[in-house]
This record gives sequence, C-alpha cells and structure tokens, in this order.
Amino acid sequence: MNEKNYEAIIEAILFTMGESVELDKIAAAIELDKKETKAIIEKMMKHYENPSIGVKIIELDDAYQMCTKSEMYEYLIKIARQPKRHVLTDVLLETLSIIAYKQPITKVEIEKIRGVSCDHAVNKLVEYNLVCELGRLDAPGRPLLFGTTEEFLRSFGVQSIDELPVLNPVQVEEFKQEAEAEMHMKLDI
Repeated sequence: MNEKNYEAIIEAILFTMGESVELDKIAAAIELDKKETKAIIEKMMKHYENPSIGVKIIELDDAYQMCTKSEMYEYLIKIARQPKRHVLTDVLLETLSIIAYKQPITKVEIEKIRGVSCDHAVNKLVEYNLVCELGRLDAPGRPLLFGTTEEFLRSFGVQSIDELPVLNPVQVEEFKQEAEAEMHMKLDI
C-alpha cells in the first residue's frame, strides 16, 4: 500500500471517530509500526496547516484527533446553535489548577489545600468535562480520585499535562501569604 492510501485511511479514522484515537490503535489498523504511523500523521498535520483547509489534526497525549480550526468557528456558529460557553469562576479555576498539578487527587486533598469545601467546584468541572473520576484511592472509605480530561488539554491548548507551566516556588509562597492575609481579614470582620 502506498503512503497516500495510509493517509486516506488515517483521515477516515480520525474524521469518523470524532474523538482522539491512540497512536497504537491507528498503527494496528493500518498494519504499520508506531514510528512509521507517527511520521505519516505528522506529515498530514503539516498538510492541514494550509490556510485553505478548515480542519487540522491535533495531538493529545500520544493520541490524535481531527478538529475544526479555531478561525472557522465564527462561520460554524452562523449555521449551528451557538455552543454554551462554560464560565470558569476563580473558585473553579483554582480547583482545576490544583487537580491539574496534583492529579490524581481526592476531594479531601483538594479541600486541605483550598481550606474550604470543594464539592460544588469539582462537580461543575466534571459537568464541564474538564475533570473526570480516575478511580478510587486504596484507603479507608475508598475516596474517588480526580484528574483532568482530554477536553482540559484541548481547552487550554496543551498536548499533555507535562506542558503546563512550572510553578515558581517563590510565587507559590507569595500566593499562600496573600491567601492567609485574606483569611485573617475575613475572620476579623
């Protein structure tokens, strides 16, 4: 089979699945090894960079997905109902960042870091498909473990959680001090 046939098969797989497909599954489908398959997909990704093409292939944690280029959204909205935009409040962003950097993590651990209940925030993040249940901790009560989803990666434009910015320890300490000062001010009122 020639390379154009492989590209057509990969394109059909990614278009039809609609979600990300792991590299090893694509390789098995076209009966090539992962290295050869990855090279073909990377070539396709370059081809899709052409401004006259409205879709692209993105990589998410060693998986690939075909999706619409963001510059096409305004035209899609004219055709489809406007998608519901999820509002991420400061509380949701704070909870999401704790989960992203500490995953897998339980609600109790999140609450210990935040100092307040996180049930509502975690439930909203699960509803928005930014966070999901990863399983249960092997501890008394078997609490749920939470982590980020592929939707989180797509929403924040990263291929894996390894690409998240590194936290500066000095800044973290400053944030802690600011939070403690705010807490003391609230208690004094």
